[in-house]
Amino acid sequence: MRLLVTGGAGFIGSTFARSILSREDATEVLVLDALTYAGNLENLEPVARRPGFEFLRADIRDAQAVRESFQLFRPDVVVHFAAESHVDRSILSPTDCVATNTQGTAVLLEAARQYPPRLFVHVSTDEVYGSIDAPGVADEASPLRPSSPYSASKAGSDLLALAYAETFSLPVIVTRASNNYGPYQFPEKLIPLMIANALDDVPLPVYGDGMQVRDWLHVEDHCRAITVLIEQGRPGEIYNVGGNCPLPNIEVVRRILRLCDRPEALIEHVPDRPAHDRRYALTSAKLQAESEWRPAWQFDEGLRETIRWYRRNPGWVERVRSGEYLRYYNRNYSGRGAAMAR
Repeated sequence: MRLLVTGGAGFIGSTFARSILSREDATEVLVLDALTYAGNLENLEPVARRPGFEFLRADIRDAQAVRESFQLFRPDVVVHFAAESHVDRSILSPTDCVATNTQGTAVLLEAARQYPPRLFVHVSTDEVYGSIDAPGVADEASPLRPSSPYSASKAGSDLLALAYAETFSLPVIVTRASNNYGPYQFPEKLIPLMIANALDDVPLPVYGDGMQVRDWLHVEDHCRAITVLIEQGRPGEIYNVGGNCPLPNIEVVRRILRLCDRPEALIEHVPDRPAHDRRYALTSAKLQAESEWRPAWQFDEGLRETIRWYRRNPGWVERVRSGEYLRYYNRNYSGRGAAMAR
């Protein structure tokens, strides 16, 4: 099986690439990533020299580069992770977010239409459903109510992918996952930022009262779900992927502080961000009815293991915070040839 993985040097994409390349069945993986601030080839170091692994540094908005990657590699499956995924950054620069998430997806879909894969998996987010009052949960038929430039751009790309399925019979699956956590996550999202700050004994900034509720899904459980859908999913369908672990942000922060043996006095409440959704909630009943997939990680266990990883990898955190990981790419991989780059 030949897989094209966009955004495969990022947090979720690299976890998926490492997972799929660890399988015993023969697999070829081409990772396509622009290596912007959150894309880091160190994330792929464990599999960088495995037979079947290739890397192409390219932007999904670059139609020529994308088209050539499809033409040369001829993927059986495309797994599309590449996105500007941070809400705060989308508020600061909405057009960049829309250009990557919506226009970049259009470029990929058009290349897939010219060189059709067996399956195109478009990876999205529960944020497209917007804030949901308790005790409600979103299923795949729930209306889309995005409230940030990020979630609106993802909702647009979801609809575009589904339109290509309807209009051009492109075999598309759309997945919508809840908040991911785990090793290798760029330290701007809640859990890695709070871990990094706690370990450094600096204040942990919490938006507003911290009572925003998120459903937490370990990144390995998310990647297992995508693998299951590659094998068993029905083209043209949407599948929610949730961790069944709703918690207020402030409770997550407190658990991190306890596990890091740090005082709650480090919590610093800061002004809330604009249009901050109060509660996300979804059901994975459809995925669970059609497969044997279930979340395997318990949150406290997963959080403990995540903290352990960040404790053991302070150099990684420092390099991604400083931008040194881009120099790492240039020093170790740029121009090395087919082993790491076309």
